[in-house]
Amino acid sequence: MPSFVRAPRALDPPDRVEMTAAQRATVHMAASLLLDYPEEPGLTARLDAVEQALAGPTAPPERAGAPLAQFVATARAWGARALAEHYVETFDRRRRCCLYLTYYAVGDTRHRGAAILAFKQALAGAGYEMTSGELPDYLPVVLELSARNDDEIARVLLASHREGIEVLRSALVDVGSPYAGLVEAVSMTLPRIDAATADRVRALVAAGPPTETVGVTEVLPFPSTPVSPAARAVLEPDVLSAVARNASRKARS
Repeated sequence: MPSFVRAPRALDPPDRVEMTAAQRATVHMAASLLLDYPEEPGLTARLDAVEQALAGPTAPPERAGAPLAQFVATARAWGARALAEHYVETFDRRRRCCLYLTYYAVGDTRHRGAAILAFKQALAGAGYEMTSGELPDYLPVVLELSARNDDEIARVLLASHREGIEVLRSALVDVGSPYAGLVEAVSMTLPRIDAATADRVRALVAAGPPTETVGVTEVLPFPSTPVSPAARAVLEPDVLSAVARNASRKARS
């Protein structure tokens, strides 16, 4: 029987691909370059740079490199104009296809400012500052930070927002976007997720990012990897103390 509607689907995360730090940096920098708005001049140079990196000494294993190479081929075939139109339609008009990681954790609520501030302070703690008008929770920014500096802070930011990354990947696959392969390649570089995280991904796919609710307090995500004292010093109190209180609140409920 035909159906007019269906619920969004959460995909199982791809298996983690073992690779060196240099190979992981190649994946993250390639994804950072390709997930940004595709406009000329600049797009062709980005595609060329990624193509060269995938043929170089720090090229990732085939399973992680193939989705990146496929996107480069698709982008060249489509051209900048068609790709830009698809980019706007996908990332600017779909709630589940947002490139700003805090949106999946707190949505457009009163907590968004504090969550973005945590990213800004983490970036500064790693020795970097923004050079564009983008927000620091923009996925290409975090991926560039990870690629340029194999610092635990960048890994914690990605791991603690793994739910959002997986929701984004599932949504991109759902709409048949070529950008899905880029997020899949990134996901292959991240730690395997546990059952609890998988449950949160499914819930977030079903419900979508949070909306403003009176009385809601700390709702920042809980880091899913161990955090060293050095990284903790940078991330507290904006992230870690908030997520710890949130975890305690969940345990009591």
